[in-house]
Amino acid sequence: MAGEAIVLLGAYGGIGSELARRLASKGYRLMLAGRNPEKLALLAKELGAASEVVDATDSAQIENCVAHAAETFGGLHGIANCFGSLILKPAHLTTDAELDETLAVNLRSAFATVRAAARNMKQGGSVVLCSSAAARLGMANHEAIAAAKAGILGLTLAAAASYASRNIRINAVAPGLTRTPLTERITGNETMAKGSLNMHALGRFGEPADVASAMEWLLDPQQQWITGQVMGVDGGLATIRARAAS
Repeated sequence: MAGEAIVLLGAYGGIGSELARRLASKGYRLMLAGRNPEKLALLAKELGAASEVVDATDSAQIENCVAHAAETFGGLHGIANCFGSLILKPAHLTTDAELDETLAVNLRSAFATVRAAARNMKQGGSVVLCSSAAARLGMANHEAIAAAKAGILGLTLAAAASYASRNIRINAVAPGLTRTPLTERITGNETMAKGSLNMHALGRFGEPADVASAMEWLLDPQQQWITGQVMGVDGGLATIRARAAS
């Protein structure tokens, strides 16, 4: 809805930048946030949006950014967290440092997002987090990222219950393998790509627009009766196995 104010964390990634462009085209006022100042500035200039450099692993920076946006816009109607990382290692090869980084970028940033929403969204609104199909389906070599993304599932449900009385709606998307710069080492590797593609019942990888459109819909103030939901945007990866075409 035109004029609504949204904070978009992780704004210049594959999904984040697609979501930012969609929201800008609808007239939302945006505060874009991310770690890389050059990429952030380019996107903010393109969209005529405000921006702030934020490290996904720093909870204080996330919360300060949300508070600044609420002050700048005179209120806040939505927050979307597109921060994410990807590590593909079994547990016995994953170091504590790698685990800590994965949890910080994904789960702790999501927790900071919810906490900031509770402190700054005085009139209610929508928070959208990013989980993963890997949190719902056991997949080899996904232990660290699955643990982080599964934490986001639990966080979504608990926070939705905590803040429903304040009309703060908390939902999440759980994408399958989506074609972004972050996943290029998988989608760009013929052997890895073929194995992963066969797991998606709809027969293709996701595109940023697939996930961004779902997040845009959950942010829309018209979705006033939706909270505590985790929307699979995964080509059927986490829930179905299609029969081979006859």
